[in-house]
Amino acid sequence: MEVFAEYLAQIDNPQHRERMEEVLAWVAGKFTDLKPKVAWNQPMFTDHDTFIIGFSVSKHHLAVAPEIAGINRFSDEIVQAGYDHTKQLLRIRWESPVDFSLLEKMIEFNMLDKADCSTFWRK
Repeated sequence: MEVFAEYLAQIDNPQHRERMEEVLAWVAGKFTDLKPKVAWNQPMFTDHDTFIIGFSVSKHHLAVAPEIAGINRFSDEIVQAGYDHTKQLLRIRWESPVDFSLLEKMIEFNMLDKADCSTFWRK
C-alpha cells in the first residue's frame, strides 16, 4: 500500500480517502499476485505488465475501471448492484456500499481473459 500513499494523501475528503484506501487494501489483500502501481494519476493493479483494474476519485463517486470488456461482461450486475456506468467505468457513489463480490468477479475475469495478453491495454 506504500505505492498508493502519495495518491491517498492528495484526497482532501477524509471519507473519500478512507473508502479508496479500503478498496485498494482489499484488492491488494485478496489478489496478492497483482502489482499495485499509480499511472495516469490513478491507482491500479496489473498482472504480467497488463492492466487489470484501476480506480479514481470524483466529487460524487469512486470510479472503477475494468476496461470496456469488463463493463460489457458485468453490465447487468453493475446495474443490479445499484451503480451506473459508462463504456469505460462504473461509478460507486460515496454513500453506496461497495459490492466486493462484484469487484472480485471483474478482477478475476480480467486476469483470466488477459492471461495471454502481451500489451498493457486490450487491443
